[in-house]
Amino acid sequence: MEAPRTSPDANGSDDDAKLRIYFLPNLMTAGNLFCGFLAITKIVEAKLSPVVDPTYPNIRAALLLILLACIFDLLDGRVARMVGKESPFGREFDSLADVVSFGVAPAFLVYRVVLKDVFQDVPELGWLIAAIYLICGAFRLARFNCLATMPQSHQNKSGEFTGVPIPAAAGMVASLTLFLIWWEGKEFAVGTWRYVLPVLLLFLSYLMVSEVKYPSFKKLNWRATKPFHKMLIILVVLATFILLFEKLLPVVAPLVFTAYLVYGFVRPLISRQMRHDIEEDDEEDDEPPTKPAA
Repeated sequence: MEAPRTSPDANGSDDDAKLRIYFLPNLMTAGNLFCGFLAITKIVEAKLSPVVDPTYPNIRAALLLILLACIFDLLDGRVARMVGKESPFGREFDSLADVVSFGVAPAFLVYRVVLKDVFQDVPELGWLIAAIYLICGAFRLARFNCLATMPQSHQNKSGEFTGVPIPAAAGMVASLTLFLIWWEGKEFAVGTWRYVLPVLLLFLSYLMVSEVKYPSFKKLNWRATKPFHKMLIILVVLATFILLFEKLLPVVAPLVFTAYLVYGFVRPLISRQMRHDIEEDDEEDDEPPTKPAA
């Protein structure tokens, strides 16, 4: 016999009927959304004339804000899982923020910097390429949310993403644009490199709605203890990157995002043990086991 459903009382005090909004994870998501909004304002304010604005400071700022939004997006899920405060509200809020920061901002960026000039004779084609990226990104987020609500979803059990996540796609666009500015200066948007970003935008659009599996790295145990030599290497790498941040970021960031994109294609070809070593960390804290009560 089916159990009767409980209903909230007249004051709506039923715990199951309350909307749970957790502060810290949603604060990270708000930071993501704020960075996306600021990135769009910087793109609008940018003066793309080589005489007026030869170093593209506003475009650089927008790119850094998109990358910062990627960090906030990484943190909100981690914080929610670490404190055990995942909620449907957080998932929906995160998707809305992602549409702005990783959908609208990168699409508008590429259109403003490159597509408008590349397709100046047929401007509708530039709009279409940017719109395809945005629509595919929104489709990707909607599909993820639907799969997340399914109790038997393979995505939930395996920790895999179907299609490249939209933050990774936006990070690829932003980091490659930053690299091109660093490499070519103000000429990156008018030389032969200008065709790279439109092609990349279409390729990422396909990847977001594809069936290629990407790891979520949710199984990494960030609280696990590490061997001394491994911790020393991590600290040295982080210290070097922080000290040389301005010089290393335009090179390191696109390499990281490119490696993630390529990994989705080579992942089925590597051994299960190697895949486990890359994506999971089952080490436990070196705490002595508690003795059972007598």
